[in-house]
Amino acid sequence: MWRNEVHFRCVLDIVKIDSARGRTTVEEPITGTAAGVPFTVLPPSAEVSGPAPVVVAWHMIDAPRSDAAFAAALPLAGVPAWRVYLGMPLCGARMVDGSMDALVERALRDAMLAYVDPIAAQAALEFPAALAELRERFGFDTSRMAVVGGSLGGAVALTILTTREIPVRAAALINPAVRARSVIGVVEGMLEQPYPWNDEADQAADRLDFVARSGEISARETQVPLLLVSGEDDFPSFRADAGDLAAALRGRYTRPDDVHLTRVPDLAHPLAEDPGIEPAPQLPIAKVVDDAVTEWLVRHLA
Repeated sequence: MWRNEVHFRCVLDIVKIDSARGRTTVEEPITGTAAGVPFTVLPPSAEVSGPAPVVVAWHMIDAPRSDAAFAAALPLAGVPAWRVYLGMPLCGARMVDGSMDALVERALRDAMLAYVDPIAAQAALEFPAALAELRERFGFDTSRMAVVGGSLGGAVALTILTTREIPVRAAALINPAVRARSVIGVVEGMLEQPYPWNDEADQAADRLDFVARSGEISARETQVPLLLVSGEDDFPSFRADAGDLAAALRGRYTRPDDVHLTRVPDLAHPLAEDPGIEPAPQLPIAKVVDDAVTEWLVRHLA
């Protein structure tokens, strides 16, 4: 990873020059912040004529739990596009005192109102400004954009689809948090105590129930081809929610085959080994997911 600011600026100059010439040749990861959001960017791995499409991805809170680690676990090298991995709040470069303790404390204090809802909402709200700044820096084509999300990052990608304000050409979700109540159920199991639901928490959970909001996703001017990757060893509620969302969208889409659910044997919830903060070699099971998402995006992003 590049940490030296002078080197970083030189790389950006090279990228801009090559983009002006109608091609991109830099292939190493680029890190930094855009509108306050940490990012890892992987330029197209092959020469591209003209501005290339872009894939924007949000990582898991489970491993890989940073933008850099998610880029290593799911590099999508076969997609002829810029791949932009955005850091979730309080993760990676935004960890407090170099650890995930602040995020864990929020989950313990109030899993719905201090953890799931504000983290997903902040990531979605800060996305447009970060995207605009990154587009200015790298020159990718946001009219041909895909979104990708893992676990709670999947809820962020789904929020982008429901708001319908930003054009999206394709989407892929890996073990996504489709219903916030299922996330809370997992937390309840870990803490071995029930969550104290109230009206405010119920309203937040309703906002993050994307099966109930599937009509908003299908009502986009152009319906977005959506791949759901669900691990056969993921949490049972997450697997059920992925199936429910696929069925709901297929029932609403003009072309039902634009929604596809693939079950991956031996895939549990994470895509990397703990601690999952720093980049690590891609696991074989993550390669299976990477191949499935790559094939989907190549088919629908062109």
